[in-house]
Amino acid sequence: MRRVTGQIGTGAAALLTVISATAAAQVARFERFTYEGRTQEQAPLSSGQYRNPILSGYYPDPSVTRVGDDYYLVNSSFAHFPGLPVFHSKNLVDWTQIGNAIDRPDQLDLTGRRVSEAVFAPDISYHAGVFYIANTCVSCGGNFVITARDPSGPWSQPIWLPFEGIDPSIFWEGDRAYIINNRAPNEPPRYDGHRALWVQEYDWRAGKMVGESTQLVNGGVDLATKPVWIEGPHLLKRDGFYYLTAAEGGTGDNHSQVVFRASALRGPFTPYSGNPILTQRDLAAGRAHPVTSAGHAKLVQTQNGDWWATFLATRPYADGHYNIGRETFLLPVTWRDGWPHILERGRAIPFTAPRPRLPAGPAATLPTGDDFGYVDEFDGGKLAMQWIGIRTPRQPFYRLAGGALELRPAARFGDLSGTPAFLGRRQQHHVATISTVLRFDPHRDGARAGLAAVQNDRSLLEFAVARVDGRTVVALYQRDLADSDTLVASAPVDVTGTVTLTIRADGGTMAFDYTVGRQKRTLTDRLDSTFLSTQRAGGFVGTVIGPFVEAP
Repeated sequence: MRRVTGQIGTGAAALLTVISATAAAQVARFERFTYEGRTQEQAPLSSGQYRNPILSGYYPDPSVTRVGDDYYLVNSSFAHFPGLPVFHSKNLVDWTQIGNAIDRPDQLDLTGRRVSEAVFAPDISYHAGVFYIANTCVSCGGNFVITARDPSGPWSQPIWLPFEGIDPSIFWEGDRAYIINNRAPNEPPRYDGHRALWVQEYDWRAGKMVGESTQLVNGGVDLATKPVWIEGPHLLKRDGFYYLTAAEGGTGDNHSQVVFRASALRGPFTPYSGNPILTQRDLAAGRAHPVTSAGHAKLVQTQNGDWWATFLATRPYADGHYNIGRETFLLPVTWRDGWPHILERGRAIPFTAPRPRLPAGPAATLPTGDDFGYVDEFDGGKLAMQWIGIRTPRQPFYRLAGGALELRPAARFGDLSGTPAFLGRRQQHHVATISTVLRFDPHRDGARAGLAAVQNDRSLLEFAVARVDGRTVVALYQRDLADSDTLVASAPVDVTGTVTLTIRADGGTMAFDYTVGRQKRTLTDRLDSTFLSTQRAGGFVGTVIGPFVEAP
């Protein structure tokens, strides 16, 4: 297992501030954050192979593009901030995060948004020296485009687009651009989930839509079968044909990728008789170490002519439960009889496969797949760009000072009008150990600071040093589809020095240890954590774990 220190980046730099001396009694000081994780499937990796997923944990809806010999990828981030993580790779396997496209509070206002609302399904593309991300902010503005000359940022303010729907992507043909997206069909919907795919020209110089909109696909592959949620569309051109790929079936176990073809950009598009070109819905539910919910793919051609697809899928630990969110996978694409194929029906997505015929390149400083660990000592001038919070902060709530992360109370979890004083990292493995070293001396009942594991505002846990009934304790609180916490366990603790809090996750259970001085104790060793799974909590994200502070 590789151990690395946290990368220092620019995301969330706008949050830095000096915490006032008058708030010093409420400040929680975190001196270290440690993460160790390993895959549950333990598939052996041979020479010349890579491991799936290539981005483990909550990195859904991947969109990839190539510029020369470089590859760039962006993921959904919903109501987390900073958002839209941007990655770079030379070989499609080893990825390094280079920025967050949404990293300034004035770009998007996420106030009032629940964690699984806001920023859905981005698409990244490149034209004439400029990178483009087309995206949707659900319930906070609609569809938009942002641009940057450097993919690491800064990215522009949103250019808002005047059509409804979700999942816009840009197709470039010569010097002209077209946006394809999911919209309502040109008839009254026949059933729940009846949607359509449309195309319209985008004047990229003026930043506006022009000309007529054309419906390309109504419903999906076969409208008579009532296909649901045709979405995440992408257009590409090959050998004189336009290929339209899209996800169909919803984001659960029936998720799939389908493809259509036409000889003209506006159709008519014919579905492939061999659809879907990617799905796992036909495999036995009781198989060992399943990969499920595969779809939302985007195809990319390498500089040597090969084709590959990035897509999302999930790895449940049991009974459809997964706490770590939807992940980014990679598979080769083969073309037969003029149609692309990602995976044959009935075949399981492999955990290991031959690497692309691309330069090996150096290993990523901070791995994104396989087993790995890292330590953040908070000794830089900026937080690593992998740290995220919930909703756009109106007021700064943290600073880095003297080799520590200092948090002061802000909004409480569940207050949709504000931002909790919480900064976390994605839980990227079902088997993981996460710990922090903190100093916190709560003086009032209700004050608490420690580690929070957050699926959303109504499904989370807090493992904290807290003040309860006039006593300082280490306490475990749980929120299971609720608007308030339940105290699970507590024990007296001496806070004259540092306290180390450790969460040990193993699939659907968690254990909680605390260390004061040289003495290590376990508060509880087998908490059922399936309430942090997407199946139980709902939504589209994964568990994010990190330091927090709250005060009455």
